[in-house]
Amino acid sequence: MSGPDYLIIANGQAIDRDSIPVIPFRDLRRLVIDTVDAGARISSLPVFRPDNNYPLRMTAVLSRPASGDILVTSCDLPDAWQSLTPECPSAHWFEREIAETWQVTPQGHPWLKPIRFQPPREGHFGKSVPAIGITDFFSIKGEESHEVAVGPVHAGVIEPGHFRFLCHGETVYHLEISLGYQHRGVERAMSGGPGQRSIHYMETLAGDTTIGHATAYCMAVEALSGMAVPPRAEAIRAIAAELERVANHTGDLGAIAGDVGYLPTMSYCGRIRGDVLNMTALLCGNRFGRGLVCPSGTVFDLDREMIDTLLTRLNAVEKDLAGAVELMFDSPSVLARLEGAGALSPDTAIEIGLVGTAARACGLELDVRREFPYGMYRFSQVHTCTWSTGDCFSRAYVRWLEIKASLDFIRQQLLELPDGPVNREPEHIRTDMFTVTMVEGWRGEICHVAATDSIGHFESYKVVDPSFHNWFGLALALRNQQISDFPLCNKSFNLSYCGHDL
Repeated sequence: MSGPDYLIIANGQAIDRDSIPVIPFRDLRRLVIDTVDAGARISSLPVFRPDNNYPLRMTAVLSRPASGDILVTSCDLPDAWQSLTPECPSAHWFEREIAETWQVTPQGHPWLKPIRFQPPREGHFGKSVPAIGITDFFSIKGEESHEVAVGPVHAGVIEPGHFRFLCHGETVYHLEISLGYQHRGVERAMSGGPGQRSIHYMETLAGDTTIGHATAYCMAVEALSGMAVPPRAEAIRAIAAELERVANHTGDLGAIAGDVGYLPTMSYCGRIRGDVLNMTALLCGNRFGRGLVCPSGTVFDLDREMIDTLLTRLNAVEKDLAGAVELMFDSPSVLARLEGAGALSPDTAIEIGLVGTAARACGLELDVRREFPYGMYRFSQVHTCTWSTGDCFSRAYVRWLEIKASLDFIRQQLLELPDGPVNREPEHIRTDMFTVTMVEGWRGEICHVAATDSIGHFESYKVVDPSFHNWFGLALALRNQQISDFPLCNKSFNLSYCGHDL
């Protein structure tokens, strides 16, 4: 399907790159705003230089849940353009990324500050770029008003990120989040690929989302080369993805329990998370799933003994988790700490473009597996779990509901595993092609956008991790909260620094 100003494609469909319409920026701006107002969301807004020349080319990738398809259009970007953000707040983070990366200016953007402090690319406009972490922060003045700066170096063994709280007494008026302290150049490294290290870049892009990003990458390669994935491999990929979801949600529930001082659940979930990771290791020899997913399928297969072992372990994990997690949710002291803390309304979640667990905790049924089904999810659906209160309790409870749904799904796939091979002979990537692949990672929507050049190499590769959509949600969740609520709110989102700082 197409219109004069856009193309409509499916998740994982490859199209001729030159078939994407190039329209005036003002028309693209209006189309994005109107399409988002109609219920779509901005999944990606990549900018690149065709054939390394100017002007810059912006491509809008808008996912439309109501119809289950993706709208794609593009424009040549002027040096200064009218910002989308005032009329489409979910474009806020995307425009800040474009401005800092390409040294161009969205006029009228209300919040134009770096999100990663990226140096300008070669052949740029020559504008100066601030050193990492050096920027003008918002300030607050008045009696009993003060600012609290935390990080970027933290007490725990975690990645760097700077948080600045604007407070009146103990009440947080606003939280500024400054990231970008570690650049690995993943997207740039993908240029000219795929190569032997491409899958490694994807598996380590956000280590706790190895299966999610590796699957999105492999779907892109498969679409660009016209490869078909065997049904058995699709089932194994889905099993691994749901194990990844269960392991991370289990770890988060344990950490949330620790933040409210409920040690029994914290201790049990730490051990149970290890049990789930060991189930992934049984699939491929790596607890995070590295080396399992490959273009055209999976590297490893399951035999009858492994299936029986996984089913046995699955039953044990399900029983242990029920005892540990329900114990926490039955505790009045835990509920008193979780309920009402860091709440976001459904309208706010829609306005800023929340995805994944954080969005579903606001009552929004956003789930790529249901909206834009791919792989085995085209044939076996996972129940979309939601809760309505949008607070720390809701974000914790949705995790528990999703764990139970994922365990049921894994069991079904193990019992109904299709026969046949798990991979096929790779095909050559086609030239001058374009594709969008979307996957529901355990944090939410993952979107990869890839385009090939005239010799079948990646001309551009863009990754949007769910954390990219959700960091501003954490900032808004802290407004009018006690500053002591920050560790709990932060853990209830549990966003990725490295998935954001590509």
